[in-house]
Amino acid sequence: MEDAKDFAGRAKVSLEAVELLRASEVIDLHLETFIPRRLWGYDIHADHLGSFPWGYFFGHLDLPRVHSGGLTGAMWSIATNITRSGLKRPSIVIENIEALQAALKKDANISIVRNRSEYDAARRAGRHAALITIQGGNAFEHGFSDPSGVVTRVTVVHLSNSVFGDTSSPARLGKVRGLTDKGREYIRALNKDRVFVDLAHASEQTFWDALEVHDRTQPPIVTHTCMRSVNDMWRNITDKQAKAIADLGGVVGVMFHRGFLGRRYEGKPTDGRHVITHLEAILSAGGEHAAALGSDYDGFIVPPPDLLDGGVAFARLVQYMLDAKWTTERIQNVLGQNFLRSFAALRP
Repeated sequence: MEDAKDFAGRAKVSLEAVELLRASEVIDLHLETFIPRRLWGYDIHADHLGSFPWGYFFGHLDLPRVHSGGLTGAMWSIATNITRSGLKRPSIVIENIEALQAALKKDANISIVRNRSEYDAARRAGRHAALITIQGGNAFEHGFSDPSGVVTRVTVVHLSNSVFGDTSSPARLGKVRGLTDKGREYIRALNKDRVFVDLAHASEQTFWDALEVHDRTQPPIVTHTCMRSVNDMWRNITDKQAKAIADLGGVVGVMFHRGFLGRRYEGKPTDGRHVITHLEAILSAGGEHAAALGSDYDGFIVPPPDLLDGGVAFARLVQYMLDAKWTTERIQNVLGQNFLRSFAALRP
């Protein structure tokens, strides 16, 4: 491991920030680093820092920077191709689940985990804990099935309307339906298998319809979003929505895309401090256990300049939290403990 002082100098943060980062569970609720691997064979085992088009849409993270940057756990996402026919999706998603697991298993410092107990075991062994997740529930359009239990989360809708309900995206077509009857069946199926129901990307009507049918003994989740009270736009959620997730024991992860954070902050171009502003909005709406991080790295996003490199981004966020006079408890809660409480409630 890199010397703490050297890392602090490279990240341009205090030694206190690095030591706190390394003493914490640091979990990203949404990594899309499997997308560039699928598109052009991006090697997740190589360090791509500085490679074109580094930081713009892709190249934010890879396994060397996962380890050096202090990321102790993450939800590794498999995104559904919205143009693929429904009949082909189930077999393709199974192939992708197997391919992602195989790629991660090549790294001896990673364990694929299905529950909180396995997460804790991975961390005791000093390994990064990887959770396999699906972005776009219509990957299982004809019924959810995961006998291995390796899928820990499904984002019910993605960037287009589906048989399950409406997206929040402007690309949606047709009248607003909310959650469909098939979507209600799907929520119940995810609840039965104790899979996180992720309502990122859902239209507001779909969101509320989903919570109405959701098992209230299980925590729902919004893995990657920002807050409308800070930046009022289509992709972000309201304070009321954040509180509803928190009231059921779930968390809301803030993503790092400039367009959703807001392009300017206090009259200046957005930087990582705007992530802190969105986190504070979630904490204000839902309480101290409501907020988490969900970067969406490598998911076609453009982060603020100081967060382009996922290898130093989490140290810089800790520095911003310290600058904002957050307590150690609040910082560690947001970095990972809030999510781990939800994970333990869903899958002990």
